[in-house]
Amino acid sequence: MDFWQKIKSDVQKGIKEGIGIVREGVTVVKTKAGELTEEGKRQLKIFELKTKVQKEIAELGGKVYSISAKMKNPMLDNKVKAVMTRIKKLEAKLVKIEDAKKKASGRTAKKRVTRPRSK
Repeated sequence: MDFWQKIKSDVQKGIKEGIGIVREGVTVVKTKAGELTEEGKRQLKIFELKTKVQKEIAELGGKVYSISAKMKNPMLDNKVKAVMTRIKKLEAKLVKIEDAKKKASGRTAKKRVTRPRSK
């Protein structure tokens, strides 16, 4: 077992209980999201995507660190490239959702503008 795998395993064991609590919280949020507006659902989706990105980046860092002792350029490794691809896809999803959020808030702001009354 290489260093990254050992660290990853130890961390997972150590925070398993904490993750369980977080998962319960996320489950409650998901349940409540059904009752929320579209904005609430969008924010939940953003949160979930950012959590996935964080996980992928941690995995990427571990892989690069492990491979760096064996290869001059770890970015050429297929496993590293695969993680990078997954991160880029998640990033694209985040951008799409955040852009939709900006557009929706722009429409809301336009609706609130009052027009001058004609005399």
